[in-house]
Amino acid sequence: MTVRWLTWRKRQGEDGPTPDLAARLTAAEAANEAKTRFLASVAHEIRSPLNAIYGYAQLIERNEGRDALGAARTIRRSAEHLAHLVEGLLDMAQVEGGALKLEREAIRFPEFLGQIIAMLELQAEAKGLALVLETPEHLPEFVHADPKRLRQVLINLLTNAIKFTDAGTVTLKVAYRNQLASFSVIDTGIGIAPSDVTRIFVPFERGVGPAAERPGIGLGLAITQALVHIMGGEIRVESVPGEGSCFILKLMLSQPLSPPADPAPEPGAVTGYLGRERWVVLIDDDAAHLAMVRSLLEPLGFQVRTANDGESALAIAAQVQPDLVLCDVMLGSESGWDVADRLRRRHGAALRIVMLSGEGPRPDDPGADHKDRATFIAKPFDFTHLLRVIGEELGIEWLRAPGNPRPPRARAAAAPLPPAIAGRAATHSAEIERLVRIGHVRALEAEIDALAALGPEAVPLAEAMRAALDSFDLKALAGLAKAVQSDAA
Repeated sequence: MTVRWLTWRKRQGEDGPTPDLAARLTAAEAANEAKTRFLASVAHEIRSPLNAIYGYAQLIERNEGRDALGAARTIRRSAEHLAHLVEGLLDMAQVEGGALKLEREAIRFPEFLGQIIAMLELQAEAKGLALVLETPEHLPEFVHADPKRLRQVLINLLTNAIKFTDAGTVTLKVAYRNQLASFSVIDTGIGIAPSDVTRIFVPFERGVGPAAERPGIGLGLAITQALVHIMGGEIRVESVPGEGSCFILKLMLSQPLSPPADPAPEPGAVTGYLGRERWVVLIDDDAAHLAMVRSLLEPLGFQVRTANDGESALAIAAQVQPDLVLCDVMLGSESGWDVADRLRRRHGAALRIVMLSGEGPRPDDPGADHKDRATFIAKPFDFTHLLRVIGEELGIEWLRAPGNPRPPRARAAAAPLPPAIAGRAATHSAEIERLVRIGHVRALEAEIDALAALGPEAVPLAEAMRAALDSFDLKALAGLAKAVQSDAA
């Protein structure tokens, strides 16, 4: 600051910089300080999951981990946290560059909301908080939305509410009228100071006082606001320090003209493929990455050869004539695009090439001229996605283990209950209907179990209700509960 100030004094004379230049200098200093805090927060956010990954990996390596499956799950969750952090940073870059695109598809609205609550329920319970979903009785079953971005927005708001609430309740209240969906995330937390209401939506900024002591990097609300604006909605916040906050989100979510068909059953895990043996060459200067992908592909029947540079890859390809090449974009000082170009010239257009990179493709990539001849996958990638791309590139038919069928839809009606238990069943059903409105999944499970315990005659009804709950068809579940009360009246 001192050096810059003296420089300005020399340029502007003994009277110092003009008011306009001084204001710009102050703004630049504030921006630099915000970025410094942001980088420190990012470092903290990265170190925590990295420590878990590093520690559990050492235990497994030393054969001292008693619960290898639990360790693997912790490692995966930590890796997912890191991936989400990176995706958040990339999302902000895409928003600022105007490159973010939205998808539009029909989603099961009550099921979608119930899944979000189920995802965050344990996080809330760990802090002793009640996580509540309040929905109107006539919520549409389907709406059009970008499920990934809408989920991202709601999760950001709910996790923020949980983070800044030490006791009480976090509520997601949903209303829907004339194609307009209103979401209110209400908490009983520490609240937001009036001076911070605007700055919390600014990238790299965080609140002051108690809010600044909570973990985070100050990017979630900035991304949330940007996504809401891109989706054509609006977001605002009402807050009282010490009493809680309410974030209000409004979005146009139209209903489809006709309900979409139920999705196909979920396919089972890939165990192999039909047809002749296929040869794959992996090119990467990271030995761990080579070993990981090789361990995935070889058990499925692929013949795999690895190379850590372009010359080795060209030599191996000349020997085995591969069907597919998986090539990293950055090979030390080499460009993977150049290696792919040389492979293409030697082996022709029939050779399928998939480029892998820790960055998304950019218009100024050296490989821009032949991107149309090479599929691109960003790291870290999901194995299912990689296998789907390999299947499309090679035109192969996968062999799969038995899949998991979609849970059956609840039956529209069950046999009337005998008078001896109809009254008690109606009482349980009234409670089930109430719990459906607030989305309390665990309490619903307990209430359905209590209904089934009334006797063998109630078991078919309970099974129908469980089927509706398992598929998050809360509308059907509420319908069954109402029917029981009507029969008993």
